[in-house]
Amino acid sequence: MEFLHEPEFWVAVAFVIFVGLAGKKIYDAIGKMLDERGAKIRAELEEAERLRAEAEKLLADYQRKQREALRDAEAILGAAREEAARLRKEAEASLEAHLKRRERAAVEQIVQAEAHAVAAVRNQAIELAIGAAKLALAEGLDATRAGALIDQSLVDLEKRLH
Repeated sequence: MEFLHEPEFWVAVAFVIFVGLAGKKIYDAIGKMLDERGAKIRAELEEAERLRAEAEKLLADYQRKQREALRDAEAILGAAREEAARLRKEAEASLEAHLKRRERAAVEQIVQAEAHAVAAVRNQAIELAIGAAKLALAEGLDATRAGALIDQSLVDLEKRLH
């Protein structure tokens, strides 16, 4: 047992004890550090899963809102098309009524112009007849000659009017 008296033996024993004690603490520290890192990674994974679920929910909400917005836009476009068609029909009816009123006014103006023309022709015929009668009276024409002058005046009047 001589080796018990050797300093190298006791250095080796002290080294083994030191390594045993320090190794246990180092092993426990490494294990604790690995456990903490595992817990941190697990927490990050849970957070990532929660964020993914939240993102999927938001995506579904946005897709639903987009579909609703598209339906609303289609409804608005449909209403606008109907309103445009209604306004076009109203404008067409209004234009047609306006054209009919203008046509009636034009017809009335034509009728009035014809009435004025007829009145003017009558007045001129009367004036011619009066003039022929004055001429017949002034010249002292006989009745046959006066009748011939009146007939001639009416023929001349008819030529002037047509």
